[in-house]
Amino acid sequence: MNDVTPDPWRGLRSLTAARVALGRTGASLPTREVLKFGAAHALARDAVHLPLDAAALCGRLDAAGWPSVRVHSAAPDRATYLLRPDLGRRLDEASAAALATDGAPPDLVFVAADGLSSLATSRHVVPLLQAVRALAPAAWRIGPVVVAEQARVALGDPVGERLRARLVAVLIGERPGLSSPDSLGIYLTWDPRTGRHDAERNCISNVRPEGLPYPDAARRLVWLCNEALRLRLTGVNLKDLSHLAVSSG
Repeated sequence: MNDVTPDPWRGLRSLTAARVALGRTGASLPTREVLKFGAAHALARDAVHLPLDAAALCGRLDAAGWPSVRVHSAAPDRATYLLRPDLGRRLDEASAAALATDGAPPDLVFVAADGLSSLATSRHVVPLLQAVRALAPAAWRIGPVVVAEQARVALGDPVGERLRARLVAVLIGERPGLSSPDSLGIYLTWDPRTGRHDAERNCISNVRPEGLPYPDAARRLVWLCNEALRLRLTGVNLKDLSHLAVSSG
């Protein structure tokens, strides 16, 4: 016998991964939904603590034709990273020294950072970059992909500053949700340097097949990069009008 009272809005469940129209048993949730919630919560917690396999990611990047270099923030381990966000925004001394360059300044540098979900970084960085490559102008000078461990978004600022990049795009694992433990965010900053703040960045969020697909994210990112290079700015003064460019051809 089924004692679950169905929710009249259950048709919405086919349209979203959000926890809606779960039904009820008396005044409580059905047992299956309680168990699903517990499993989703466990996946979110695991995503936060799972270490990034930086060597494996560098291997996949190199195989796909993306030279890479590894760096580490000033947070020595995961526990410190979670307790001291400020250390995740700074490079350790060895990484800062390794990023010194005498070559031509790149137009764009990608930073693949673990953030709060290394699962997102491991899964989505390589296919996203391949989608970007298909759309990026051939004239762009793109630096090596910097794979960063124990990193916050603002770690892209000293990375870009050391490499003298015009733009830095940080591809970082976002805070896991109960339906999205592997969501990747992109943070784009013009003229990166230590001390930049979030209002000076553009953000593209929820990059993953179940959210914003790679081709769509790549189109938005390439459009923003072109406009940032043209206008010499990012952030609140650079509005994302990429959808208008697509609709107008």
